[in-house]
Amino acid sequence: MTRILAFSDLHASRRRTEALIAAGAEADLILGAGDFCNMRQGLAEALAPFAPLAEKLIAVPGNAESAEELRDAAPPGTTVLHGEATRRAGLTIFGLGYAVPITPFGAWSCDLSEKDAETLLAGVETADILLLHSPPHGVGDRTSQGQSVGSTALRAAIERVQPRLAFCGHVHDSWGVSGPIGATMVHNLGPAPTWFEL
Repeated sequence: MTRILAFSDLHASRRRTEALIAAGAEADLILGAGDFCNMRQGLAEALAPFAPLAEKLIAVPGNAESAEELRDAAPPGTTVLHGEATRRAGLTIFGLGYAVPITPFGAWSCDLSEKDAETLLAGVETADILLLHSPPHGVGDRTSQGQSVGSTALRAAIERVQPRLAFCGHVHDSWGVSGPIGATMVHNLGPAPTWFEL
């Protein structure tokens, strides 16, 4: 049994980071679903506390940091995924970061169109976990106004691949919301330590 600690959307919160670091000692794997900093600023400082746990950390970029920025800033030993998979502790984890679909936030936001996300997801045939930044359409994707803003490309990939778990964040109003897509349980994580066993 693999103990997984998962989270999203730290946004450089020192208090929330400290809680995750404290919990991380008990984890076999630590999965971060993006947005470690704010608007592309302070990423290295936000990630530095994870250095002692870097060998356990698998992360995707959010829309607050690019994949290149995350790879450059992450402590040595961190696995960064964006359109690729890794195998750890007997589990296949495929990661795709960024906001999908494109946000109205402007030039700082790292976004993907549904078409570009579909292209990056096309090669995924099997996975135990999909580690995403954005939620799929219809699960964990409702704003405070009740709008469903999740990705149709991500939902289609979950329906096709049927991983055991899909992790996401991005839509803060839906932190802590979970729901099924077929046999897959989707979790919009948020920054609190959240535990899973596979």
